[in-house]
Amino acid sequence: MGIYLKRLTSLSLTAFLAALLLAGTVLPAGNFSVDRSVLQTAERKYGREALRRLTAWEELIARDKSRGDRDKLEKVNRFFNERLRFDNDWDVWGVEDYWATPIEFLAKGPGDCEDFAIAKYFTLKAMGVEDEKLRITYVKALRYNIHHMVLTYYGTPEAEPLVLDNLVDSIDHASRRNDLMPILSFNGSGLWLAKQRGAGKAAGKSSRLRLWQDLLQKMSENRL
Repeated sequence: MGIYLKRLTSLSLTAFLAALLLAGTVLPAGNFSVDRSVLQTAERKYGREALRRLTAWEELIARDKSRGDRDKLEKVNRFFNERLRFDNDWDVWGVEDYWATPIEFLAKGPGDCEDFAIAKYFTLKAMGVEDEKLRITYVKALRYNIHHMVLTYYGTPEAEPLVLDNLVDSIDHASRRNDLMPILSFNGSGLWLAKQRGAGKAAGKSSRLRLWQDLLQKMSENRL
C-alpha cells in the first residue's frame, strides 16, 4: 500500500465530526445546488467546460428521480466515467498525492482514481444513499500491478459489495472482480482492513487518514 498507509495519522474525533458537519454545507441533502460564486470562479479559472461539468453535476443530483440505489449507482458511475478523464496527480496538481474535492475534480477536468471514487461517494450521499452502504476502497489492481481506489456499495451489512471503478464501466459484484485485491476501506465513520472480498475488519475511525481530513477541510471552505 506504500504511500497510503504512510499518510495515516491521529486526529481527535471531535475535530473530525466538526469537519464532516461543515462538509455537509457543500453537499446538502434535498434541494442540491452549487454556489453561484463557485460556478463563476470555476469558469474564470478553468473555462466554459468547467461550468458545464458542474452544472450537469448539479442537475444530476437535484433532478434525480431514481427508484432505488442501484439506479443511482448506475447514473453516478456513468456520469463520472463518461465525462471525466484519468490523469495522475503530478500532471494535474504537481504533487505526488492529492485528493480533490468533487468540485475541484469537476472544475479541473482530469483526476486520478481517488478523485473518481471520492466524487462518486459524495454524489451518492447527496442523492440520499446512506453512508453506511458506501465505502471508498483501496485495492491492488493486479492486471496493472498498481494500487488503485474504487467505490464499493453494500446493500446490507453482510452483502457482497458492488464495485464502482473508473477503469471498468460495468458495476459488478466483488467476486467477479478477480483483478482487484482489497486492502482497506473507509467512509465518513469508519476504517476497515480488508478480509477477502467482504466487509473487512474494523480498524478505527476514518479520521486516521490525514488526506481524508484535509479533503473535508477543503470541502468546508468551498475551496477551488
